[in-house]
Amino acid sequence: MQVLVVNAGSSSLKLRLLGEGVEAIASADLPADARDSAFTGELVRFGAIDAVGHRIVHGGTEFREPVVVDDHIVERIAALAELAPLHQPAAVAALRAARAALADVPHVACFDTAFHASLPPAAATYALPAAWRERFGLRRFGFHGLSHAYASRRAAELLGRPEEELRTITCHLGAGASLAAVRGGRSVDTTMGFTPLEGLVMATRSGSVDPGLLIWLQRQAGLSVDELAEGLEEHSGLAGLAGTPDMREVLRRAGAGDASAVLARDVYVHRLSAGIAAMAAALGRVDTVVFTGGIGENAAEIRERSLAGVPFLAVELDAEANARGSGDRVIGLAGDSSTRALVVSSREDLEIARQVRAVVA
Repeated sequence: MQVLVVNAGSSSLKLRLLGEGVEAIASADLPADARDSAFTGELVRFGAIDAVGHRIVHGGTEFREPVVVDDHIVERIAALAELAPLHQPAAVAALRAARAALADVPHVACFDTAFHASLPPAAATYALPAAWRERFGLRRFGFHGLSHAYASRRAAELLGRPEEELRTITCHLGAGASLAAVRGGRSVDTTMGFTPLEGLVMATRSGSVDPGLLIWLQRQAGLSVDELAEGLEEHSGLAGLAGTPDMREVLRRAGAGDASAVLARDVYVHRLSAGIAAMAAALGRVDTVVFTGGIGENAAEIRERSLAGVPFLAVELDAEANARGSGDRVIGLAGDSSTRALVVSSREDLEIARQVRAVVA
C-alpha cells in the first residue's frame, strides 16, 4: 500500500508518498497558500496512491484514534479549530483539497492528541469546578502524539527490547515542544494540556505561566483577550526572551556572552529539566530518554545541559556521540548508567502511514 502523508502547518504543506520502506517515493514542500492547486499540480508525478493520511493536531474528546474521513468527520474536525487556531484550519483546508483531488481513495485522519487518550485521570484532569469540566469538556489532551509514539517505538528497536517492557521519556523539541512519559507504549503523562500552550518554553510560545498573571494583565494592564493570545502564541518563548525564535542563534549568542541569549537558554533548559524530572516521577523507573524534533536532534548542548539538570537519572553521555554523531543513535554510555539517552529522527510520516495501513486494512 502506497500512502500519501499530508502534513499541513500554519505556513507550509508537506506531502510524502511512502511505500513499505522508510524512504519517501516522492515528496513536495509547498507554501500554505498553494493548497488549492498543490494536489492537482504535484500529484501527477507522485504515481499510484492507495490511501491518504492526514496529520490533525487536535481531536478533542471525540477522536481518540485514527478514523476514515467522510463529510461529517471533516465538519467535526473543523469545529475544533478554536482549540488549535494556528494549526487546525490549515489541516482542514488541506484535508478538503486532498479529498477533492483524490476522491477515489480512503482518507484517514491521524490525531496528535490520540496517543495521549490513555492518560490516567490523575494526569488528565484539571482541578477546576466540576460544572466547567463537564459543560466544556475540559481536560489535558496533550499533543505531538504522532512524534512521541514513533520515537518511543523506534527507541525500543534501537535498544533491541520490546516496547511493552520499557519506560521511556520522549522529548519532542522543535518550534513547539513537549514531553511524554511512555509506559509499555502508552502515554501516562505529558507536558502540553488543553491547548499546545501549556508546558515547556517554545520558540514563540510561552509554555506554562501563572493564570493569575493573565488575569492581572487583563484587569490591571487592560490587555484584551486577543492581545493576550497573540503575545502568548507569537511573541513569547525564545522570541520573548532573546528576540529570536531560533535556538541555533540563541546558542551562538549565548556562547558569545550575550545576556539575553544566556537567559533564554537557561530558562529553556530549567523548564526542560524540570519537565523530564516530572515525567520520571510519573514513570517511577526510566529506561530511556529520547530526544527528537529539530532542537532535540541537532542541539547537543541542550541535550547535555538538560540531562545534567536531572542527575538522579544517572545518564552518562558519550560526548562524541552526542556532539558529532548523526542519525538515530544511543548517546548514553553503555557503562553503569541504568538509563540510556537516545536521539531519534522525527518521522511523524512513518507513524501516520502505519496508522493508515492499520485502519484501511
